[in-house]
Amino acid sequence: MFKKKWSMLLLTTCLALAAAGCGNNGEKSSNGETNESGTKKVTVNFMHLWPEGVSAGQNKIVNQIIKDYETENPNVTIKQEVLDNEQYKNKLKVLSASNQLPDVGVTWAAGFMKPYVEGNLFTPIDDLLSGELNGKFVSGTTEAYAIDGKTYALPLEFNIAPVYYNKAIFEQYGLQAPQTYDEFKNVVKTLSENGVAPIALGNKDRWTGSLWYMYLADRFAGQQSLSAAIGGSVSFADEGLMKAAQEVQTLVDGNAFVKGFNGLSNEEAKSEFLNGNAAMFLMGTWELPNFTTNEEIPKEFRDSVGFFKFPTAEGGKGDINSWVGGPGVGLFVSENSKVKDEAKKFVEYFVAKWGEQSVTGAGVIPATKVDTSSLELPQLYIDLFNEMNQASSITLFADVQMNANAAEIHLNQIQALFGKASTPEKFAQEHDAAVAEGK
Repeated sequence: MFKKKWSMLLLTTCLALAAAGCGNNGEKSSNGETNESGTKKVTVNFMHLWPEGVSAGQNKIVNQIIKDYETENPNVTIKQEVLDNEQYKNKLKVLSASNQLPDVGVTWAAGFMKPYVEGNLFTPIDDLLSGELNGKFVSGTTEAYAIDGKTYALPLEFNIAPVYYNKAIFEQYGLQAPQTYDEFKNVVKTLSENGVAPIALGNKDRWTGSLWYMYLADRFAGQQSLSAAIGGSVSFADEGLMKAAQEVQTLVDGNAFVKGFNGLSNEEAKSEFLNGNAAMFLMGTWELPNFTTNEEIPKEFRDSVGFFKFPTAEGGKGDINSWVGGPGVGLFVSENSKVKDEAKKFVEYFVAKWGEQSVTGAGVIPATKVDTSSLELPQLYIDLFNEMNQASSITLFADVQMNANAAEIHLNQIQALFGKASTPEKFAQEHDAAVAEGK
């Protein structure tokens, strides 16, 4: 859980990287060539997950940062490999098995990162936190990337997951953004009866369904019970947590989700929302660019996107200001990189520049402190930014918190629960066993 009381500070990071010194640090060059001044040329391999199409805003910023870095450091070439989310995760596993990770790459926090750290694949980068980036991060963000007192990645984003909705569709059927779970179920019923898919969900990727379960668990059982169950000190058979699992299947029975949702990827489901074929979409604030600044998406649609907090449940223990979310992706440096010093310098530069540019350039909420008071920003961004500041708690995504084996069982059981191939009872048993085994 990450509690935050932010004091907004202007991120003014002044990086003085001497171009002539960047390749002269005693490392082997990746290609051994030299430029006209005699400085060794260095290639830094950078693998990330912001493709031009589905992450247009982020992709543009990445390319601009790389262009600026190469201009300031003419002996350095940043070589990109760009994959979408699921492809990226799979490639990272494959490369780690053969000890061939890129010099710089993207990772998630906590349990996701742990096997890479235990396998001595990520190098500690605490030295960057005591340099130009000292004091620049929002409280609770870098801590999520620390294991046994060492920091192994630097976060780029901080996210919460609202329910986005199409205001035009709601207006067409006389609906209001729900504040209670009963009101929410009425919205689902009205839309379904009128032939409109209530919710876009691509549960082929599984973590997407986990968001729904986590919010239901939070609202019925309360944030503390949910966190305790993920940590192994409370059973998933807790009354409120069982109710959450039951409600997942009640929503499925009520045709709450787009047809074929368990076989759709998140990108396919998102398209249903973007095309106006589904009325609601629960997803992290990393999607904000698509609803604010991405000009490839029609302005009429972007202007029609609103959001609401996941509703409270009658008799439940949850708080409407309790969110699922936490630090987004971060950058790691490979322990086996042959250009480790240059890779670290690039990460330091990238994180600072990302913090400055991602707000206005993409509508991303960065993990570094930014004063937004003087910036012209879309209202949707401002409203969600303010919600972050007022959050009573933020529970880190379950599959990120858990160790790798438990996370895999969690995700498989999520898909089975939504597909009605598992019962709430079996769901609880499998989770308890997986968490206990991982202790």
